[in-house]
Amino acid sequence: MTITEFLKPESWFDQGAGPRYVQLRRRLEDAIQSGVLPPNSSLPPEREIAEITDMSRVTVRKAMQELVQQGAIEQRQGSGSFVRESTARVEQSLRHLTSFTEDMQERGMETTSKWLERGVFMPTEEEISVLGLGAEESVARIYRLREAGGQPMALERAALPLSILPNPLEVTSSLYATLGQIGHRPVRAVQKISALNLDSNDAKLLNVAEGTAGLRIQRVSFLEDGRVAELTRSLYRGDAYDFVAELQLSG
Repeated sequence: MTITEFLKPESWFDQGAGPRYVQLRRRLEDAIQSGVLPPNSSLPPEREIAEITDMSRVTVRKAMQELVQQGAIEQRQGSGSFVRESTARVEQSLRHLTSFTEDMQERGMETTSKWLERGVFMPTEEEISVLGLGAEESVARIYRLREAGGQPMALERAALPLSILPNPLEVTSSLYATLGQIGHRPVRAVQKISALNLDSNDAKLLNVAEGTAGLRIQRVSFLEDGRVAELTRSLYRGDAYDFVAELQLSG
C-alpha cells in the first residue's frame, strides 16, 4: 500500500474522535509502525498531505511538528521530512556505579567519543561548592559526545579536582578506568535525574530534533575515604534510555 492510499481519510478519519491534527498524527504513526513509511523514507510534502486528507496545511503542519518533537521524523533543510531510523533502547540499572563505557560493553556495543572540551580550567561556582575546591584551585574538565553502536547517545560533562585527576588528557575512553589506574575510582554516588526538552545545540549534537525529550543526570561521586571525586552533568537521549531502579518494601 502506498502512503497516498494509506492517508485517504475514508477509512480512518472520524469526526467525533478528537482534533483532526491528532488523528492525522496517529495515522502517520501507524504508517511508520506498519512499514508503509519505512526508516529513512521521505514523507509527502505538507501541501500534498493536505490535498490527500482534505485538511488544511495548518492542521498538517501541527501534526508534523508533533512527530518531529517525538523524534519519529526529522526535517532536513531543503530536502523535506524523513522517517527517523529507530534507535535501540538501552535499559540501565541504577543499582550499580558503572561508567558509560562499561554499560555499553556489557551489551556488546562498541563505544566512541567526540571530544568537545578537555583540559584544566578555572572552576565555576558550582564546581567550587560541590567539589570543595579552594579559591585558587583549578579543575580538570572533560566534555564529550558519547556514542554507542555508531549512534550518539549522550553528552557528558565531568569536572574533577586535580588531586583526583591531575591530567585530564590521560582520559582516552573510560573515565572510571583511568581513575581506577591511579587509585581514585569512585565507590558510591548520588544521582539526580530530571526531564527536559533538548535545545537546538544539544539536539544537533545528539542528532535529534530541537525540543526532543531528554534526560538530565547530575552525578556526584565519592571515594572510599569520603572525598568528592567528580561532578558529572549528562544529557541522554530520551528515545534511547530507560533507567530502572529496584525498590523494596521498607520495614
